[in-house]
Order: sequence, then C-alpha cells, then structure tokens
Amino acid sequence: MTPASLPSCPLPLERPTPITVMIVDDQRATRMGLSLIINRADDLKVVAEAAHGQDALDQLAELFQERRSLPDVILMDVRMPVLNGIDATARITQLYPSIRTLVLTTYDQDEFAFGALSAGASGFLLKDTRTPQLHQALRAVNSGDAILTPRITRELLNRHMLSPVSPQQHAAQRRLERLSPREREVAELVAEGLTNAEIAQRLVLAPDSVKKNVTRILTKLDLRDRVQLVILMRDAQS
Repeated sequence: MTPASLPSCPLPLERPTPITVMIVDDQRATRMGLSLIINRADDLKVVAEAAHGQDALDQLAELFQERRSLPDVILMDVRMPVLNGIDATARITQLYPSIRTLVLTTYDQDEFAFGALSAGASGFLLKDTRTPQLHQALRAVNSGDAILTPRITRELLNRHMLSPVSPQQHAAQRRLERLSPREREVAELVAEGLTNAEIAQRLVLAPDSVKKNVTRILTKLDLRDRVQLVILMRDAQS
C-alpha cells in the first residue's frame, strides 16, 4: 500500500481550555457540593477552595508570587469569619483586576447585593440557583458580562450611595459622548436591566449584534462590565 493510499485518521478534537473557578465559603460541605456541581460542565473546572476571604487572598498571593495561573472566576460567599465576602471582593478587585467575582449567598437582601456590586463583583446569585443557571452565570461573568436582575438594576440606579457630585456627572456625560447614537441607545437599555435578548427584541436587532455593541461600548468607555456601565449611566443622569 502506497503512502497516498493509506487511510486517513481524523485528528482528535482539542477541548477548549476550561474556565477555572475558586470557591470561597466557610462551610466545607457547601464547597464540596458546589465543586461537584461546577465540575459537571466540561468547560468549567474548580481549581481552588478557600474557607474565608483572607484564605482566598493568601492563596491568590501565593499563586501570583509563584507566577502560576490565577482563577478566572471566584464564587464568593458573603457571610464568613475572618474576612467577609464583600471586603474580600473589594481587595481582590483592586489587586487582581483580571479575576471576576460572582457572589453566591443564601441571603436575599438588597444590602448584600449592593455591597458586593459596589465592591466590584460582576454578579449576585442565591445558593438555591439551579445547576444550569449557575453554569451559565459563571460563563457569562468570565466573558465580561454581569449577572443582574432588572429589580437589582433599578434599585442600584436609585441608591443614594452612588449619587455623584457635579464634577462626576460632567465627567460621565463627557465619556458617554464617545458612543454612537445606536451605542447610546443600547447603553440606556442595559442600564434599565434588559438582557441582550430583550434589547435585541426591543431594537429589532440580531442578538449577536447586540452582544457586539455591548462589547464595543465597554471597550470605548474603558469599563469592566455591565455593572460599571449601569453606574456610569446613573452618574450621567444625576
């Protein structure tokens, strides 16, 4: 048999690099349960666990000093000893801006959500969230999106703690001038708490087009995610 007539063997398909996750929760059983749930998805992988916020910071510092890979997303509890999830999120956001934080808690209280989002978290979920929704939330946060319900978004816009002084308002308005009319329209709908699918329906656009618009808006305005866009829109309107 000549080389030309040899049967061809299909090359094995390479799996994409999984999204790496650190779980921070003071309950060992909760960490184990979440790890099992997350690892069910082929594109998600739990690479670290921490018992409280300071433990997470210590582990991240060790990884950074050893030049090892940091997790892509941190799944963060709120109420923990030593260092709570909100304070830990603020420090992680400052020290490791590439890491996204998704807050997961049993407490359905606005102050936890607002505290976490103000600290730099990209999302807020309850622990009774179903497995598919948790998987999708981790993917969304890793891709730069934010997990916000319309109710939380409306309340966030109305919070006095985010009310800017006049110079902030002026600066926010000047930043928004970088947007095209269509981008400004999309940004306003994001600020109302609409999802990409809802924006696509409202503006009669393809969902992919809306996603590209949102990405372009965040890039133009040098924003981390939709949470920061909501805050910027609030600053400009106050």
